[in-house]
Amino acid sequence: MKSVTRSLRILEAVAQHQPVTVGELTKLFGLPKSTVQRTLVTLNEAGWLRANRKDTTRWEIGARVLAVRPAALQGSSLFAAAREPMIRLRDALNETIHLSVPDALQCMVVVDRVDCHHAVRTFHAIGDTSPLHATATGRTVLAHLPSADVEELVERGLESYSDATLVDPGELRAELKRVRTDGYALNRNQYRPDVCAIAAPVLDEDGTPLASVAVSLPDSRYDEARLPEWGRLVADTAKEITDRRLGA
Repeated sequence: MKSVTRSLRILEAVAQHQPVTVGELTKLFGLPKSTVQRTLVTLNEAGWLRANRKDTTRWEIGARVLAVRPAALQGSSLFAAAREPMIRLRDALNETIHLSVPDALQCMVVVDRVDCHHAVRTFHAIGDTSPLHATATGRTVLAHLPSADVEELVERGLESYSDATLVDPGELRAELKRVRTDGYALNRNQYRPDVCAIAAPVLDEDGTPLASVAVSLPDSRYDEARLPEWGRLVADTAKEITDRRLGA
């Protein structure tokens, strides 16, 4: 039990001081560096912590924490900025709206949802994860990451989830270029059968993708002729969330 308590206290400390180094945590708790490092690695393997992408010597909370306590987002600038625009987008389209955040290059994690009023609807539980290359939410994030990150993902192998999944590296790169040009991504049956989504990125002040907002709907209600209209609405919502978060 002592090791569990220590792990939870280190997790709390990372949440409070992130991004934080092993040395800083060692001073904070007065523990051996090897003990702190071992705890961090264990929490990382379980998905609770991750290395900061810009400085891998520093640790931060992993997005998977939100699967257990999504309410933790409610005090964040992202959640506060996103909620009202998501509701307006739902009201405009009467389809389910999701907010997802990347867990490094591992996956996208659903952190908030506004349900539509249709009896038949798509459903993703808070905390659900999905691959970056096979989803609209993931590709909006990939499209705004450095090319080295995209190549790292490609080198791991692009798993196929359906006949429509983008598994060819060249096709994926071309799609990411299109996403940057159009401002939104489309997923039509590429991850889950009979499920479509249109997504756009929420960006930080330096252009780093923080999240993705998406409209999700059954394939039976997808209308290709309306894609430009839907894409614009989703992209405008993502831009509003970005501006609200940055105080613009």
